[in-house]
Formats: sequence, C-alpha cells, structure tokens
Amino acid sequence: MTSVSRPTRIIDAHTHLFPPEIVRDRAEFLERDSWFGQLYASPVIVMVSPEEMIASMDEAGIEMSVICGWPWRDPGLCRIQNDFLADVHARFRDRLAWLAIVNPLAAGCAEEIERCANLGASGIGELNADAQGFAWEEPAILGAMVEACRACDVPILIHCSESVGHAYLGKGTATPDKILRFLEACPDSRVIAAHWGGGLPFFEMMPEVARLTTNVVYDSAASTYLYTRNVFHVVEQLVGSGRIVFGSDYPLLNQKRFLGRTLTSSLSQAGIADVLANNADRIFKLTRNT
Repeated sequence: MTSVSRPTRIIDAHTHLFPPEIVRDRAEFLERDSWFGQLYASPVIVMVSPEEMIASMDEAGIEMSVICGWPWRDPGLCRIQNDFLADVHARFRDRLAWLAIVNPLAAGCAEEIERCANLGASGIGELNADAQGFAWEEPAILGAMVEACRACDVPILIHCSESVGHAYLGKGTATPDKILRFLEACPDSRVIAAHWGGGLPFFEMMPEVARLTTNVVYDSAASTYLYTRNVFHVVEQLVGSGRIVFGSDYPLLNQKRFLGRTLTSSLSQAGIADVLANNADRIFKLTRNT
C-alpha cells in the first residue's frame, strides 16, 4: 500500500466514553439496557476515562476526538450520558468534542437536543434504531428530532448496518435501503453515516441514490471489522474526499494502529487532510465549539 504524508491536524470523529458510574457498575447497566448488555457483557470490551482517551490521542498524534453518545433507549440514561459528556467537554475543551444522545421517540426529545446544543454539543448521535426501538424507514415518527436538529444546526450521526456479510455483535438492521427512506423524507438533514453507511456509498453509482445522499458523509469507524483498507480509496473515488471522515471507534479499536492503517490505505495525498481533519472540523463546527 502507498503511504501519504501525515497532515498537521488529525481529528478522530467517532469515539466513545461512558460516565464513571456506568464504568464502575457495569453489571447494573447491562440489565437496564439490552443493547448495552449485548455489547458490553464481556469484560474484554474495555471502557476508558477521559484521561485515558487523551493519553491514547497523544500517543497517536491526534489533536481532537469527537465522543459519541451511547444509544440508550431510556431518555433518563441519555440525559446522564449527555451531562457527563458536557462536563468532559468543559474540562477538555480543546481536545474532546461531543455528540448528544436522545431517543427520537421520547417525549422531550427536541428540548433535550436544544439543551445539549446550548451546552456545546457538536451534533446528535450515534442514533441506533435497533437499540432505541425506532425505524429509519418510518421517518414521520422522527419529525421532532429532525426539526430540532435543523433548528439547532447540528448534524445527525447514524449507526448503519450492512445488508450482507458476516454477523457480529452490534451489527443491527439499519441497512442502506432504510437509511435512504429517511433521506428521501428529510433531504435537508445533515447526516454522518457511521461504519461507511453500511455500504451506502457503493450504491451512489446509481444516480437516484446519489441525489438523495448529497448531505451525507461517511465515517470509517470499525473499518477493520468490515472491509479491507482499500475501502478508503474506493469510497474516495466514488464520492470524493470531502465526504469522508476519519473515525476509529476507540476504544473498540486502537487509535494509533487504526490511524497507521488509514495513512497506508491509498487515499490520495490531496484528500488526506480533508479526511483526517478538515471535514470533521467543518461538519461538526469544531472551531466554533472549542
């Protein structure tokens, strides 16, 4: 694989942190939320502190990370997560940005989005239909969430799933056809489709799909579980480097190792700075929120 020169700034646009009470009392929350229970039942799946995340970033040479909210079904747990991430951002404003989490079906969803935007949230997500009990292919029920995100000018990070390939914990069923139903109904929504959109960029060779995805960017989270490293080059050729953001899914994946894989992925030299920093800075308006 051909390496590219490392850009001066690197932003990891997809990471995860949990409040200390959840880290400390993991067993309690395994029972309170079934999706968390599926993915974090094994003690091998680690959770880290903000300080450990920053140490990982320093080792990898990453300037800033964007922390995603966990897709709790209970809006009370969403609020606990949001309060924690708002506090983390306040303490490490120049290193850690954050996305708020809501259940789109919950009463008060719009008010929580507005509250979190006022606390400095850079977006909403990682929303997960399977975890939170809604359906992307039924966009009418998501109207309050969509309108609140538009009013607050924040993008939506969506957990996406492949319709083919191997099964794995957390895969889910948010496949490209379902995401396209949402995009068709909500064309003005700014969307980050996690995990390469479940393969959605490959369908952009179809003109009718390309017309629906003009406001979509794709993140690379968990790539090593899903694709060969050529995925960066192929998606760049299909949609352009301006619609890809580097995301590791740390601590699920090691930031330094995954960054090294990205730098040797045959991305173009012209596009590497956009993928590794500029796009995330623009989409999440990180300069505004630091």
